[in-house]
Amino acid sequence: MNGVDPGRLNDQQLMKELEAIHRTRHDTLLHGSNDALRVHNVRMAQLEGEYLRRHPRRPVAPGRTREGARERGRAEA
Repeated sequence: MNGVDPGRLNDQQLMKELEAIHRTRHDTLLHGSNDALRVHNVRMAQLEGEYLRRHPRRPVAPGRTREGARERGRAEA
């Protein structure tokens, strides 16, 4: 595994790690080797999984649901 086990990070550290990995995602996808992209995928899944484990009832914006997307599509048509 690369990096600290996400379960050992405090909330502030976890958010910092998530922000960093999301910031580097596009560049890794476009320009990273297959191995770098694989490692990035694994680490991102670990960090996001830990965030979701800690926040199972996080607020979800209505526009970020399937129904919300359908409503947006109808309004734009």
